[in-house]
Amino acid sequence: MNEIDPAHRFSMDAVRKFDGPAEGQVPSGINDVARQVASQYRRDTMSPIMVSGVLRMVEFAMLFLSGLGLYFYLVGFFNYLAWQYPLTVAAASFLTVVLLDVTDSYQIAALMRPVANFGRVLLVWAGTFALMALTAFAMKASQDYSRLLFGTWFVVGFVLVFGLRLVMSKLIRRWARDGRIERRAVIVGGGKSAEMLIRSVEKQPYNDIRICGIFDDRGDKRSPRIVAGYPKLGTISELIEFARIARIDMLIVSLPLTAESRVLQLLKKLWVLPVDIRLSAHSNALQFRPRAYSYIGSVPMLDIFDKPINDWDSVAKRSFDIVFSLVGIILFSPVMLATAIAIKLDSKGPVLFKQKRHGFNNEIIEVYKFRSMYTDKSDPTAKQTVTKNDPRVTRVGRFIRKTSIDELPQFFNSLLGSLSLVGPRPHAIAAQSHNLLYNEVVDGYFARHKVKPGVTGWAQINGWRGEMDTNEKIRMRTEYDLYYIENWSMLFDLRILFLTPVRLLNTENAY
Repeated sequence: MNEIDPAHRFSMDAVRKFDGPAEGQVPSGINDVARQVASQYRRDTMSPIMVSGVLRMVEFAMLFLSGLGLYFYLVGFFNYLAWQYPLTVAAASFLTVVLLDVTDSYQIAALMRPVANFGRVLLVWAGTFALMALTAFAMKASQDYSRLLFGTWFVVGFVLVFGLRLVMSKLIRRWARDGRIERRAVIVGGGKSAEMLIRSVEKQPYNDIRICGIFDDRGDKRSPRIVAGYPKLGTISELIEFARIARIDMLIVSLPLTAESRVLQLLKKLWVLPVDIRLSAHSNALQFRPRAYSYIGSVPMLDIFDKPINDWDSVAKRSFDIVFSLVGIILFSPVMLATAIAIKLDSKGPVLFKQKRHGFNNEIIEVYKFRSMYTDKSDPTAKQTVTKNDPRVTRVGRFIRKTSIDELPQFFNSLLGSLSLVGPRPHAIAAQSHNLLYNEVVDGYFARHKVKPGVTGWAQINGWRGEMDTNEKIRMRTEYDLYYIENWSMLFDLRILFLTPVRLLNTENAY
């Protein structure tokens, strides 16, 4: 999607510092209708971006393997062009995928209508062969290639690609009908503007947007209970809990851009959610350049926030977690075995300690650690912070806490998927600072949960680990966590992971 110009983008700092109602507390509850609607959308969907991305890879592999197979069948395994021909086939297959992408042939709307796009796909495939012929002519190498071979590949390759697209159209239609491939959107703000937006979105042919409902703070006089056939499910504060239950992809704010104060009030509450946030621009008199917009069909949207670590980034990060978690388990297995024996010899009770913590999107997860306290004095709720020379901590516990060995079982959390290797550290659900919950201390605290929590993180390697005995410490930890979320990359994760053992040598705040 196109990015809005920085001058026209609402900055995260502007939203967080806006002098309006503070966000932080979990809403007390949503009504029965909203809860019933949310329960219908609990299941994750397949991202259209992921589906089209996989199709790109499959079509490349199919074209390359068919070309290679025909070469081996018609020419043989051993030939003076054996090294050159596979490169030509690979280049042609890659060029075809690029041209199909440039001509929007991987858009969901195009994939659902393969017959209507027959000519476009044929033109791209013919264009690839024309470029190959032109290149061979320019290099005076055309006589080295078999016309029979390339003619056969042209027919076979096109039949395979078009046949696959016929199959994909049926699959995509079935997935769309079953709600498995769609972008789920909630309209923020009701009334006439919301009705105009919904009508505009519904006019788009082969639309992958499913509107789940409307949330608005205004009363029924200004914001009717039913707008364009969709129910108003609650207030903006109740939307937070709705989005914790339902798997929502996008929030579309249906307010004029000129209502900046109200938009900022809304964003101050909503930016903590791991979703795309768009500001509808379909009825704005103020117009930006076309590249400032993203589009749902032809409906222009201003990009306010993007969901962090989405689509292929999430695949890369999950692969990173699996690989390095396995490496960590193998590498530290002797240490973990020795620690388990030491804990059993030192005090009675289980080796592992399980604690409920907040995970991605405020979900409750169970985190594994080596037990470092006496069993009868343990504090699963973490209401009482561990302090220096805390009598609840065992002798072995003091050592493994200081060296962070007690965290090693979390490699299994990362392998199983409840944690990531790198991310904001998960806090216990009842963790407090001076009798205040962390979310009561830090405005926007729950924005830490827009990504999976991690075994290690940017805050930890910058010294913000161990006891959170002041409000300033939890604020600083949150600031570093938010910086990580806003600037995530695979290289950033690698940097944090490899710096962690070095920074753990500083044990000043760990006890």
